[in-house]
Amino acid sequence: MRLTSLFMGLILVACDLPPDRSASPDRPAADQAFAEVQTRGATAMGVNQYTSRHVFESLPDGGRIELERELEDSAGADQINRHMRDIAERFASGDFALPGFVHARAVPGTAVMAARRAAIAYSVETLPRGAALRLRTSDPAALAAIHEFLAFQRQDHHAGGHRDS
Repeated sequence: MRLTSLFMGLILVACDLPPDRSASPDRPAADQAFAEVQTRGATAMGVNQYTSRHVFESLPDGGRIELERELEDSAGADQINRHMRDIAERFASGDFALPGFVHARAVPGTAVMAARRAAIAYSVETLPRGAALRLRTSDPAALAAIHEFLAFQRQDHHAGGHRDS
């Protein structure tokens, strides 16, 4: 009986402890926003975002976007390749609607990238489980916009900035 009373007392004390301050009130909203980006990304890209890996790398002459399936998946890799080729064509024509759809807002850098589209070259490289989109420019304003775009993408996709990240 004494042990039960002691145990019940500890439970009451534990219930009265202050809330865990490591959990931010914004965290549930951030988790929900990320889940929504992942869902819209799957719709736009045609592959499960939770089982794919993004890399958004800023480079001295532009940047590189990699998207690969985490496991062998030839159909998924083919879909990523088609998606990256489509994105290269859209971006080259100044069409950045797809990133706006995925992120449900205007994506930083895209207005300048659209305006300076003639100064940016896009090429696609096939990777073992997906593809990479390479962005190149010698235009300082376009370069700054590309880097802004990639930094936003890294943050919103919770992605790495280099292949080994």
